Amino acid sequence: MADPFTLNDSDYIQTEPWPVPKSVFIIAEVGINHNGDIDIAKQLIYNAKSSGCDAVKFQKRTIDIVYTPEMLDQFRESPWGKTQRKQKEGIELSEAEYDEIEAYCKKLEIDWFASAWDIPSQHFLSKYGLKYNKVASAMTPHREFIDVVAKEKKPTFISVGMCEYDEITHAVETFRKHDCPFILLHTVSEYPAPEANLNLRGMIDLRERYGCLVGYSGHEPSVSPSVMAAVMGAVAIERHVTLDRAMYGSDQAASLEKHGVDAMVNQVRKVAQVMGGGVHTITDKEKDIAAKLRYWL
Repeated sequence: MADPFTLNDSDYIQTEPWPVPKSVFIIAEVGINHNGDIDIAKQLIYNAKSSGCDAVKFQKRTIDIVYTPEMLDQFRESPWGKTQRKQKEGIELSEAEYDEIEAYCKKLEIDWFASAWDIPSQHFLSKYGLKYNKVASAMTPHREFIDVVAKEKKPTFISVGMCEYDEITHAVETFRKHDCPFILLHTVSEYPAPEANLNLRGMIDLRERYGCLVGYSGHEPSVSPSVMAAVMGAVAIERHVTLDRAMYGSDQAASLEKHGVDAMVNQVRKVAQVMGGGVHTITDKEKDIAAKLRYWL
């Protein structure tokens, strides 16, 4: 798979009415669906690799920065206790576990990266020398955070769910100011997102408005929208993955299980093949069949 940030004209099968890449960069978003269990995290990485995904992505938070003390003291029933703090701490991975993820991904030869939800978490991730950064939709309007990420000049996926145009514009301008490559990911931040709300043509709006590469980050529990996004020119597709949608966790229901990831990757990979060159042609076999069926010519 070509790096989605370095595509050139030869990497596309067509340019009109919108550019369609020959291959789409597929990201399996583990996120927090590991539920703080490194063995589940490794299983999801293995599944992503075996399904043909190009990368896996996690989420990293510093609990006492991302959430207020009042919120953390609130009641929440979870496998780790009865407060929001216990639940939030329970789903975070330790530095030693991230070291395991780094080693395991190197062993399987699959890229990994993560979306940080605060500046110290971004600095923490930078020690791994990851190939990509990711800005979660919740963090795209955070100007100080955006500036920190852009200054790294590392190719970055930017999700724009819940974002107004002025917030997206500021992020785009910041990344361009720091000469940092980026791809905007059209996103609907509902978990799961109803298909009627997906508005995939929003990708075209983003591409034309900002003159940049675009992709799709989906939260729907179905495969077809990702395939449609590929047909519409997404250079990258990110989908949450899970072992079981019935597992504990706020993102599980918006995720694809292994069989769904297999189907999505298989169908997305076919897009360039079946779309062809965009000019009506007659195949050699058609000519032979025409000679038989059009005997009256």
